[in-house]
Amino acid sequence: MKRQLLALTAFMCIGGGQISAKDYTVASPNGQNVVTVNDGLTIRVSHAGQEIVSVNAGLLSQRDGSSVTSLISQKNRPSVISEHIVAPFYRQKEFTVAYSQLDLKLSGGFGLQVRAYDEGVAYRFYTTNKRETIITDETADFCFPEDSKAWLAYSTNDEKPFAMAFQNYYDETLLSEAKDKYAFLPATIESGGVKVTILESDLRAYPGMFLVKKDSSSFTLHSSFPRYPKKMGYYPWRGMSYVEETEDYIAKSTGARTYPWRVMAITEQDTEMPVNNLVYALATPNLIGATDWICPGKVAWDWWNDWNLKGVDFKAGINTPTYQYYIDFAAKNGIPYVVLDEGWYDSSKGDIMHPIEDIDLQGLIDYGRQKGVGIVLWTVFNVLDEHLQEACEQYKAMGIKGWKIDFMDRNDQTAVQMAERLAKTCAQYHLFVDYHGFYAPTGMSRTYPNILNYEGVFGMEEARWAKKETDMPKYDVTFPFIRGMAGQVDFTPGAMRNGTKENWVECYQNPVSMGTRCHQLACYIIHDSPFTMLCDAPTNYEREQPCVDIITAIPDTFDETKILLGKIGLYIVTARRNGSDWYIGGQTNWDERDVELSLDILRPGETYQATIVTDGINANHNAEDYRIDHQTLTRNDKLNLKMASGGGFVIKLIKE
Repeated sequence: MKRQLLALTAFMCIGGGQISAKDYTVASPNGQNVVTVNDGLTIRVSHAGQEIVSVNAGLLSQRDGSSVTSLISQKNRPSVISEHIVAPFYRQKEFTVAYSQLDLKLSGGFGLQVRAYDEGVAYRFYTTNKRETIITDETADFCFPEDSKAWLAYSTNDEKPFAMAFQNYYDETLLSEAKDKYAFLPATIESGGVKVTILESDLRAYPGMFLVKKDSSSFTLHSSFPRYPKKMGYYPWRGMSYVEETEDYIAKSTGARTYPWRVMAITEQDTEMPVNNLVYALATPNLIGATDWICPGKVAWDWWNDWNLKGVDFKAGINTPTYQYYIDFAAKNGIPYVVLDEGWYDSSKGDIMHPIEDIDLQGLIDYGRQKGVGIVLWTVFNVLDEHLQEACEQYKAMGIKGWKIDFMDRNDQTAVQMAERLAKTCAQYHLFVDYHGFYAPTGMSRTYPNILNYEGVFGMEEARWAKKETDMPKYDVTFPFIRGMAGQVDFTPGAMRNGTKENWVECYQNPVSMGTRCHQLACYIIHDSPFTMLCDAPTNYEREQPCVDIITAIPDTFDETKILLGKIGLYIVTARRNGSDWYIGGQTNWDERDVELSLDILRPGETYQATIVTDGINANHNAEDYRIDHQTLTRNDKLNLKMASGGGFVIKLIKE
């Protein structure tokens, strides 16, 4: 059927029908980033006087047979706006951003906002229409002036590229050599001596963006979006829903609304990337009110270690004695949560309202309460959604603290709406959530701060089925710069079985991490993660008590975050402040590395007691080798640290 399209990508001047050459320009507060928008809605971005990317932008809207294509006027005169943002459970508890904004009036009740920050630029469409709007497609062609290096994470499902868990390593490639596959966000491209990272923010009731190389002759990444679901199917083994058939459009809505921000973060140094705050800053502010009931913390996790207890007098598995053991371990070590992952209810039936017979759930919740340990329950997204009110009411009354929600594996409009609906309803019952099988954050944890964490990362679970050639240490020092820019990450670290590049082995039931013990410990500092798993078995941790003490001594939230050293794909050194104390974590790829660390982040005239955990002298042969030293340090000191292959370090600096 022939579609009627409202195309916000071309211009016809009102009255005379002549082509206008009018440009509209806005500059960041420091003047370094300049954005120029022309009548054809080409958005050109320059940094320090050099064009680094241009975007051919537009919406296609199916509407009533009418078609008007014109850019009418500029609605405002750009001025610098400063915003102070309170950010609970984020990488820093507050920060300030400044920007200049351009607001353009388009025909048909549409508009375009463009913002220029010192940290990058962003644009979004909006509509003031009161009637239904159906978006057939959106165009966002990111055009780079030359063949540039790119870091792209491709869909892992070639047949249905929009249906997957958003977990893959980065293909480091030239744009001309990029694969003809859909890449999910974020994506980073080197251009004009800076890095441009493409992200999205304030994704609400709209599908997420993918990128694909437009053609072999251009250095352009073309946007693509999952279509609006028309018919859903169910996988029987988890009651998990999937899109079986789609409409010929990507989104529909009624009334005035804004569309997601298209973000281009601009960084001159790699160390600026993990602390770029644009995604969080551009999102809708808190919609749930008070957050004092939300308690971040670490969590003992069962699934990665395959319930693999040893030396106990009961059969370990998904049963009450096993989880009592996990609760005892958590209580002994000041770990506030235990999660019951898949298996506590019969997932093959989607029977979330009834625990299996081997689980005395109320007894476990009560036992945990006596010990000061909260219970978090795993579920599938649509299964919880289909029982949302009754499940939240029943399990909140029983005493759970939150949900680990898994297997969304898509980001079409209805999936995004489901994620927001779950977060909103859970907040009403004072339940926090951890999203797994989920796309990278788009600022929703600012809107709903009870979303403590997101997966969307090639995390520790991959070690259970990875192949020897998988380069996880390289990924570990790549994703904090790219995926980490988007927000929290549930990487699920903490392995006590660790392998070198030569002796790592694949083992599903007793998994081994790639890299050293210190590489694992450093995750608890390097990752933005207010709800962090301890992935290994309690009985493994009990034989490694010094490591447990190091992990549990690291706070879950911080006042300030800095990247002291780092280069994407090579190494990273992250420092986080909690009150007067600092915590520093470092990681390297498979290359051994020496770093000299200045301590000028410390306050002048103050002394700090330092605990320094480094790779042991034999860590290149036995990845579990580490050593602990204690020193008294000031800001005038420097540390020379050696990281083994796949290694790392942790430094705890406590002010006297």
